[in-house]
Amino acid sequence: MSHAVVLMAYGSPERLEDVPAYYADIRGGRPIAPEHLEHLVDRYRRLGIEEGSPLNAITEETRAALERELSLPVFTGMKHWTPRIGEAAQQALDGGADRIVGLVLAPHYSELSIAGYRRLLEEGLRGRVELCMVESWHDDPGFVRVLADKVRGTQAHVVFTAHSLPARILEQGDPYEQQLHETAELVASQAGLTDWSFSYQSASPTGEPWLGPDILEHLAGLRGLGVEEVLVCPVGFVSDHLEIRWDIDVEAQEQAAQLGLRLARIEMPNAEPAFIEALASIVRRALA
Repeated sequence: MSHAVVLMAYGSPERLEDVPAYYADIRGGRPIAPEHLEHLVDRYRRLGIEEGSPLNAITEETRAALERELSLPVFTGMKHWTPRIGEAAQQALDGGADRIVGLVLAPHYSELSIAGYRRLLEEGLRGRVELCMVESWHDDPGFVRVLADKVRGTQAHVVFTAHSLPARILEQGDPYEQQLHETAELVASQAGLTDWSFSYQSASPTGEPWLGPDILEHLAGLRGLGVEEVLVCPVGFVSDHLEIRWDIDVEAQEQAAQLGLRLARIEMPNAEPAFIEALASIVRRALA
């Protein structure tokens, strides 16, 4: 059999001028208020994303490294940018693959995230080949080891974080929050941590409750308990997303400075060899 991998990610605008189209895609074509759009554009401008997206470059580096590690074709498909998931599926089909692994660069399952990637990939494949979809890899030993190595030995209070989602998912039995807590507990256990907590980041102002506590509120609470130093370990992310570079490196840092907290974060796995090895192991298990 001929195997291939479709490596999926959320996507990121390539240049500053792409930001309006990018957010229009995320919102399904619904208009965004001009003041909100300008705020988003300003974030990218302040992060220095003018003519090239570091995240897209990291995703391509990850794809290429995974392809070398597996000796299998790996195609990138983005949910909200190019190349699209459907395009990646077609490339895999054109290459003669008859068994395809779908892997999202997000370790935790939610109907609001991973399920959507799967639907797009299934639409692109049109039932023509066998799909081995990786629904979740939140407890993968290699992934846990990568994160544990980044927090082991720290004297700081470790705060594990993940992207918040609307709280209504809990009523629907969505496993997202449970899987996040399992990852945090596994990493803490392997790293020998006893001083740690969990919070969310990146909630959107949609007018409905989102999972919490938000990291900015959480930092204030920790300072009130006498914590002086924090190390942020974003278990829900694997790359230097905007949500890392802005929400942690800018907003959380500003909050920490106001509170008199020393705050740092781990280096994200991105395309480092140990993380690529973990992804390769996940693919091999899916094919087995």
